[in-house]
Amino acid sequence: MQAAVVVLLVLILIALVVLIAVLVRRTGERPQQEQSQPARPVDPFASVGEVAGDPRAIKAGDLIEYLGTRYFVRGSLRLREGGYTWSEHLLDADTVEGAKVWISVEEDPDLEVVWWTERDVGDLKPDKPTLTLDGVEYRREEHGTAEYRTEGTTGLGEGGRVEYVDYAGPGGRYLSFERFDGGAWEAGVGERVPAGTMTIYPGS
Repeated sequence: MQAAVVVLLVLILIALVVLIAVLVRRTGERPQQEQSQPARPVDPFASVGEVAGDPRAIKAGDLIEYLGTRYFVRGSLRLREGGYTWSEHLLDADTVEGAKVWISVEEDPDLEVVWWTERDVGDLKPDKPTLTLDGVEYRREEHGTAEYRTEGTTGLGEGGRVEYVDYAGPGGRYLSFERFDGGAWEAGVGERVPAGTMTIYPGS
């Protein structure tokens, strides 16, 4: 009788050892199988549902194609005034005059993307309700001060304050003045980017 009990206990012990070994082997194989599967290719535009990409996600290192020309994003300004935020992105292209080129992206409330080119406006200052440049009359829309932080190459420090004055003209044209950390006014002229004319290729 005692011998039968001992045999039974030995068989139960062997079964438990085999069961534990099987369980350990299965849990060990699962991560290896998952790791061995190659990463599936991902459509960088799938999350926004549009072939042009999402302007709100632009960052340094991205490639932008606009009107048949490609530009790399060199750096970005992330701006905040109260609860309102927007971005400006410096591109690697220069005009014939060697002026800076950048784009701004904001939602107010609709998404608006504007293509900007730096301009020498002489003695023109943002001190009047209307300004005329190159025969175009612009009316002042906004004036304020925002906090900014930088990413990539922008020619500015890591962060600070910028005073801005924005003017709007006919046909989606803009004139903007910015003064960083109490420096001199910088001016630029802009045009609204029509939907479907700009394609964004996310950087690595």
